[in-house]
Amino acid sequence: MKLLRTVTAGLALLAAATWMPVAEPAMAQQSRTFDLQHGFPINLPSLGPSPGRWAQMVDAMTNGEIKIRVRNAGELSPPLEMFGAVSSGAIPMAFDWMGYWANQIPVTNLVSAMPFGASPEILLAWMFRGGGLEIIQKAYDPHNVVILPCHLVDSEAGGWFRKEINSVDDLKGLRMRIAGLGALVLSKLGVSTQLVPAGEIFVALERGRIDATEFSLPSIDRGLGFYRVAKNYYFPGWHQLATWDSIIINKGVWNSFTDRQRTIMREACMANVTFNMYDQIDTQRTALEYYRSQGVTIRRFPDTVLTALQKASEEVLNEQAARDPLFKEALTSLRDYITKVGEWRELQRIPAPLR
Repeated sequence: MKLLRTVTAGLALLAAATWMPVAEPAMAQQSRTFDLQHGFPINLPSLGPSPGRWAQMVDAMTNGEIKIRVRNAGELSPPLEMFGAVSSGAIPMAFDWMGYWANQIPVTNLVSAMPFGASPEILLAWMFRGGGLEIIQKAYDPHNVVILPCHLVDSEAGGWFRKEINSVDDLKGLRMRIAGLGALVLSKLGVSTQLVPAGEIFVALERGRIDATEFSLPSIDRGLGFYRVAKNYYFPGWHQLATWDSIIINKGVWNSFTDRQRTIMREACMANVTFNMYDQIDTQRTALEYYRSQGVTIRRFPDTVLTALQKASEEVLNEQAARDPLFKEALTSLRDYITKVGEWRELQRIPAPLR
């Protein structure tokens, strides 16, 4: 009951979107402070404040027993090296995009960016009710890392392009920043792909080292300035209908927390996911309006291009499943879950409203 009251208090603070100082009762344990390495610039919309919001909730809900100091991107570890640093214990925890670690853990490619995959609400349900987290944690265990899914990003954009994409042939020879399985898919269609950290993408695009880029939601992309140099903004985000960002914690550090503290950390992530889901839906409208005011043309990929991408995606998914047993287990589980919950979704489908 005490934990329930604590969690409820933390959620109430979140809902109020304010942080009011309150008198704290005597602490049962001595206060401890941990550094958390951010994988993105702190000033980046949505993603930037996310781990700080989680840290605030953990502080309040543990009555100050656990304090987490969020470090800006690159301050303690380069973004693409955070996993190794957390694994070794060089840093206690980090906030990441799960797909960054696909070279070490192939299954993260699937849950962070499955082309033509699950919708955000289905991916959320699969993670916590469909067995997804158990599969993923099995992959993290050998690396001495505990994962807390803590930020679910809604369907992203298809990307920013300097030129129009009217056919599959227009993709051939393009140099594009894109990560994960989407990069493997585009490579099959003749695109030269590369992974560039968030803080370096604009310069690469501006200086012509890449011709196109994807990153995230319209509201998040706005903070990176792509619209200044690439005026064709394409949808849908076929490569990332939903994606997970997470808190990763060194297992030794995780084991040093009490059961109550670990429960609070998980519940704070649940609250953080809820906040981000409604917040990001609300902010896309104004982002698209702003882009149009800046001379950006918002487009959809032609159906012929989407059909080719979907065919290549099936090839890539099956190839990856053949190479890694945990990837295959997760893919089978997720596809099965999509099918099982799909009937209910289909029964609930209604015609589009008249305009």
